[in-house]
Amino acid sequence: MSTVTQEGSRRKRLPTAERQQEVIAVVLELARTSSPEGITTQAIADRVGITQGALFKHFPDKQALWIAVFDWVQEQLGAAIRQGLQGEGDALARLQRVFLAHVGFVAHHPGAPRILFYELQRPTDSPFQARARDMMGAYRQRLCALFEEASRSGQLSPTLDVKMAALLLIGTIQGLVMQSALFRNEAEMLAAAKRIFPLLLDGFRGHAANPVAQSLSENHEPA
Repeated sequence: MSTVTQEGSRRKRLPTAERQQEVIAVVLELARTSSPEGITTQAIADRVGITQGALFKHFPDKQALWIAVFDWVQEQLGAAIRQGLQGEGDALARLQRVFLAHVGFVAHHPGAPRILFYELQRPTDSPFQARARDMMGAYRQRLCALFEEASRSGQLSPTLDVKMAALLLIGTIQGLVMQSALFRNEAEMLAAAKRIFPLLLDGFRGHAANPVAQSLSENHEPA
C-alpha cells in the first residue's frame, strides 16, 4: 500500500460538503505558489491526504472542482464587499471599507486572483470568463454608485468621472496583487492599502481640494 493510500485510510471520513470545502482550501493554497494550469488532481489529493479516487468521490471531474473553487471565491468575495457596503457611514466611509475588504480577502486568499487571472487569460471564451466579467461588472456598478453618492454630497469633485474612478480603484487592488505575487508579501497588503487610499481620495476630490495642483494645472494649460 502506498504512503498516500495509508495516509488516506487514516484520515477521518468527512461528509461530502466538509471534504469539498477542505479541497477548495487546498486548491487556493496551491495556487499561491503554483500556476493553476499545473495544479493536478494528484497534487490536490496528496495535499489533502486522500487518494485521487477518493477525491473524485466528492467531485465528478476536474472541471467540477474548478467550478466549486470559482463559486467559493465569488461567494466569499461578494460577502466581504456586501458587508462593507451595508455598514454605517457616508459614501466615502463605505467606499474605504469595500476597498479594504477586497484587499483583505486577497491577502488572506492570494491564490484566488491567480485563478481568476488564469481563467481570464485563456484564448477562447469559457463559462468562467463570462461569470468573471459579470462579477466584475456588478462590482464596478456598485463602486460607481458610491462615487456618484460621494460626488453629489460634495465629498468628491462634482465633475468626477465615476466610471474611471471605479476602474482606478480596481486597478489599484490589482497592482497590490501583482506586488504581493512578485515579493510574496501578502501580509503587508492591507497596511499598504490603508496608506494608498488617502492618496486616491486626493485625486478623486479634484483640484478644489488641492490649490497647488490647481495652480500647476492652470499654469500649464495649452494656449
